[in-house]
Amino acid sequence: MSANYKNWIPDGMVTGFIAGTTVLAGTTAAAAIFGKRLSKAQKPVTAALAVGTVGFSAATLWLKICHERYSYTGKRQLSRQIVEGTAEYVDLPEGGLCLDVGCGSGALTIAVAKRNPQAKMIGIDRWGKEYASFNKELCESNAREENVTNTEFKQGDAVKLEFPDETFDAVTSNYVYHNIPSRERQAILRETLRVLKKGGTFAIHDIMSKGKYGDMQKFADELRAEGYEIVVLIDTTKGKFMSPAEAALMGLSGSTLLVGKK
Repeated sequence: MSANYKNWIPDGMVTGFIAGTTVLAGTTAAAAIFGKRLSKAQKPVTAALAVGTVGFSAATLWLKICHERYSYTGKRQLSRQIVEGTAEYVDLPEGGLCLDVGCGSGALTIAVAKRNPQAKMIGIDRWGKEYASFNKELCESNAREENVTNTEFKQGDAVKLEFPDETFDAVTSNYVYHNIPSRERQAILRETLRVLKKGGTFAIHDIMSKGKYGDMQKFADELRAEGYEIVVLIDTTKGKFMSPAEAALMGLSGSTLLVGKK
């Protein structure tokens, strides 16, 4: 066996769209074959079915492309590149403790743990129904398959972390906060940074577009003014993890790494 980090595009979603496209295509074909028998009032239905089939087909093709590029076993392996690239920013002290917010299937938690065997990783997630195949048991199984023993996984809420101030030597997250229904994602970032020790490091990757996060340059300036030693915003769509064209295709425009030291 090997670790199974799943796919950011759930298999069931792709299967569902393929099935939907097949049904629509079959219905449209049947309507076209028997079109002569339809009344004038019914014929617009055939046209609507044809439009729906084209739209569903395009959506299905896009999902299949994204699914393949994200796949850990595919040719592109974009998910792996992003996870391992983010983990490279985390170096923990002996006996250190790091929190990974929104750990999903455990990929980033485990990647950081492998790079820092002298420290411990805690991965938290709400494991909501929208990602039903992601759960604590999967994370623990993946850690075992990777022969990683310095991880712990538990239920948690990114909006209100259960940990006291300045608990961790590092905090990480990858493509999590933009999925949380909120107009205050900078506040969610602050909640994550709240549990970081003075002198601790952070590596948070997400779609930090202005529409989702507001003015992140201003946010970075605010952190510096508050005494953070290092605050850097890295656009990961300009060759760091992907090209601008690929980011646009995958719906990842605005992807940015927020890294630094408190």
